[in-house]
Amino acid sequence: MAELTTVARPYAQAVFKRAQETGKLTDWSAMLAVASEVVADPGMADIIGGARLSRGQIVDLFVEICGPRLDAEGVNLIRVLADNRRLTLLPEITAVYEAYRAEAESTMEAEMITAFPVDDALRDKLAQALAARLGRAVHLSATVDKTLLGGAVIRAGDLVIDGSVRGKLEKLSTAMSQ
Repeated sequence: MAELTTVARPYAQAVFKRAQETGKLTDWSAMLAVASEVVADPGMADIIGGARLSRGQIVDLFVEICGPRLDAEGVNLIRVLADNRRLTLLPEITAVYEAYRAEAESTMEAEMITAFPVDDALRDKLAQALAARLGRAVHLSATVDKTLLGGAVIRAGDLVIDGSVRGKLEKLSTAMSQ
């Protein structure tokens, strides 16, 4: 994984720099997300990895699938990646790009995993508390995992707050076995 990120970083930096220059950070996020979805499709992965189509034909197919969701610069990125046999790096390029964008916009994505659904008011309150702690705006998504029994786990970048019942029981078990 680290090797893929290392190879993807220069592409992500170039895209991010261009997005900043043109004021199209959001547009590039959308283009990269679409392109990453196309690459993630098993059928497309077989085509990219296979020897039946030329790189030019792969680019044409890719652009046809993405349609108007790619602008001329997005098509150019796909062409460069195909020429360098790097199309499969698109998910990593997207992840690195989004990290650069979040840093530039002083935002952060966070995930809250709970045993039961939470209402929007509680999620917004937790997002505000995280924003105060982290010093940046936080976009908090919520998912349900019934295996938690109760409580919640919050992940924001490298920060993990485990307030789940399962996590507390594991800590207790560890402490008792020592």
